[in-house]
Amino acid sequence: QVQLVESGGGLVQPGGSLRLSCAASGFPFGDYTMSWERQVPGNGFETVSRIFPNGRTDVKDSLKDRFTISRDNTRNMLYLQMNNLKPEDTSVYYCYWDVGRRRGQGIQVTVSS
Repeated sequence: QVQLVESGGGLVQPGGSLRLSCAASGFPFGDYTMSWERQVPGNGFETVSRIFPNGRTDVKDSLKDRFTISRDNTRNMLYLQMNNLKPEDTSVYYCYWDVGRRRGQGIQVTVSS
């Protein structure tokens, strides 16, 4: 079955960095667009970044200078490098398979001094 398992979150001070990872299984990972989302107030989600099968990326405009998405299709892994983190980046982050409409369990990222 489809599994998306996030790791790498935690507590970091403002200005710090974190690298989120997502281990995907149960579907042909390399064939599909993958995304990172985060929860927003009201239990909604916003797309932070998206990466297409060919490696082309799309990052939310306000995050382009700090967040980088990447993938390793040989390992079925999705990554999100987050630099210069700000308190407003605090959220639960999810790995999301767009076509299958499947989301991982989420991982907490807290940016606080």
